[in-house]
Amino acid sequence: MKIHHIAIICSNYEVSKKFYTEVLGLNILREVYREERQSYKLDLAIGEHYVIELFSFPNPPTRPSRPESCGLRHLAFSVDSVVDKRNELMSKGLDCEAIRIDEFTDKKFFFTSDPDDLPLEFYEK
Repeated sequence: MKIHHIAIICSNYEVSKKFYTEVLGLNILREVYREERQSYKLDLAIGEHYVIELFSFPNPPTRPSRPESCGLRHLAFSVDSVVDKRNELMSKGLDCEAIRIDEFTDKKFFFTSDPDDLPLEFYEK
């Protein structure tokens, strides 16, 4: 078994589409508008690997991120260099937390957030 994809509902489709494609660099596999739901569905990939379905719905409730609540806590992306990825994201105007070291693996990581305050972790390979 493996994870097929992660579904994310956003509050502003155009803002989140730009964030995930232009800031994070994910590739668009397919984009559809579902008239009956007044909803976009955007299939995103890292390279050719399908990873995220980005949805828009009219007036979705906000997601509690802080304080942390039950359910999905964050998404984590594996990167070759945490320092390089953090510098790249900050150069695109993103606020990023300081780089930390995982006390169990000695790997570097940091957090930032998507436009709806979903925490995103970048973890060094």
